[in-house]
Amino acid sequence: MHATRFEYRFRFWIECLIYALGFIAPWTYLPVWNSGLTTQANNEPAWLALSTLLFRQGWLTYNTAVMALLIVALILTALGAWFRLWGAAYSGTVTALPTDGPYRRTRNPLHLGLMLHTIGIAILMPPSGAIVAVVLMCFFEVRLALAEEPLLAARFGQSYLAYQAAVPRFLPVPTPQVASAGEAPHWLHAACSQIYFVGAFLTLAILGWGFDRTVFRQGLLISLGVAIIARAFMPKPAQEPVTNTA
Repeated sequence: MHATRFEYRFRFWIECLIYALGFIAPWTYLPVWNSGLTTQANNEPAWLALSTLLFRQGWLTYNTAVMALLIVALILTALGAWFRLWGAAYSGTVTALPTDGPYRRTRNPLHLGLMLHTIGIAILMPPSGAIVAVVLMCFFEVRLALAEEPLLAARFGQSYLAYQAAVPRFLPVPTPQVASAGEAPHWLHAACSQIYFVGAFLTLAILGWGFDRTVFRQGLLISLGVAIIARAFMPKPAQEPVTNTA
């Protein structure tokens, strides 16, 4: 079930492809999919579809549902950005097992952050695209995490096995489960490497109250473009991060 070496090497672009599928939802343009509905109806954002469902069920007024879903999306994207920033600041090197920062509570803060972020921005996708993107992204991130584990065990031996037994794979616990190694955080590097996630959260937090899906998407694209440029200019590590050799 773990990811292949090809998937790990090109994980960034595979993740971008998953997002593209979610936002475009190309299958909704097929006549067989529409079944009497217009393409526009099939491609309305999940945000509106869920708000309508909550309203029709009598659980919330429509306006309240719209606001509630925005707040949930803000919380999820904020948590996603925080786990990405926190994890990147303490990610360490290929020669040291990270046991500081979020790594004392969850073994995979970066993968967790991406999954939370995906669920948060899924409200901007068509309903079917949101389901596909969330399922594919979570499945892919789990496979990436599983690919890392045997290599970390081979590299760090018993120390990693003890760490693996003490710290949950994804769901973080409130208290640290291992002793700190005393690693200092690298916040500037983390901020530069996680520009997209911070930008996506700020896009929703600042522009979300206008409820304009087009503006949201433009903000996400700008954040992604800046992140790709920053990624191109960031110093490359001396060694490739832990990857699957399969």
